Amino acid sequence: MRPALLISAARTSASLALAVMAMAMAATAQPPRAHDGWITTTDSTRLYYRVIGRGSDTVIAIHGGPGVDLESIAGDFAPLAEHHVVIFYDQRGTGRSTLPTDTTRLGADQQVADLDAVRRHFGLARVTLIAHSYGPLLAATYALAHPDAVRRMVFFGPVPPRRGDFWTRFGKVMASRLDSTQQARMADANRRLGDSSADARQACRDLWAIAMRPRLAEPDRTLPLIRSDLCASDPAGIRYGLTVTNRVVMATYGNWDLRARLRGLTVPVLVVHGEQDAIPMDLVEEWTTSLPHGQLLRVPGAAHFTYAEQPQLVWPAVERFLGSP
Repeated sequence: MRPALLISAARTSASLALAVMAMAMAATAQPPRAHDGWITTTDSTRLYYRVIGRGSDTVIAIHGGPGVDLESIAGDFAPLAEHHVVIFYDQRGTGRSTLPTDTTRLGADQQVADLDAVRRHFGLARVTLIAHSYGPLLAATYALAHPDAVRRMVFFGPVPPRRGDFWTRFGKVMASRLDSTQQARMADANRRLGDSSADARQACRDLWAIAMRPRLAEPDRTLPLIRSDLCASDPAGIRYGLTVTNRVVMATYGNWDLRARLRGLTVPVLVVHGEQDAIPMDLVEEWTTSLPHGQLLRVPGAAHFTYAEQPQLVWPAVERFLGSP
């Protein structure tokens, strides 16, 4: 097993100083302008995208879920835009992208093909992928299918490279962090999401008001730090993504296990995982024990949103990785 990256007190202080300087500079600079549009795939699916940032390097940001959309990461990935062009997109079946009436068009293979369509639309021969939560499973599946098209990858809070007992262990931890009242409120919000006559955006807000808490190490402190809005997209996309896409896409992965295939993937990968994430650290470590060039950054005092919970540790480490040979 490869050792995790060590964060010394000196490096932490230096990183914090750099972060403060960067924020001071950002305060006087104009924010990167965004532009958006749609990409039409070979099967006539429309994928909504948004591009922000500046720099000679371009990255594609892959949101999680499956079933949430680019709004779930866009606000918190803003630090990337200071040095990189960042392409966000709504995966099919989410947000402002096509919501297929035929759910057989929602599988993992189509999601991989869509990611390639995004890359080709922007004329990128090789690209860096930065993914969160479920997103790393999609990114890794894509890299295995198109290894020559991927320069490097960053995984934030990834699901493991194999299913195993992941869902059981994850579910137990999540349930242990919510009391019965909170669980009942989540169940009611989920019920309203499935009711076409209910307000999808309000149901989404009620859901995530509770569902974010077990995903943060210190929810009372860090909830106000989350800049992304998981309920800001099109209401129809919110409802479809959380009630249809999530279930259908994950089902197509079945009892997934990428470990054997990952051993032949030479793409450098940085895995960033909070020490208090409900996704078990020992399962996440299997990314780096399977990948020939995988590194694990354990983030103390953080859970599933490391980049918002401990930005002074995470973003300097990510930039060092992205700038390495």
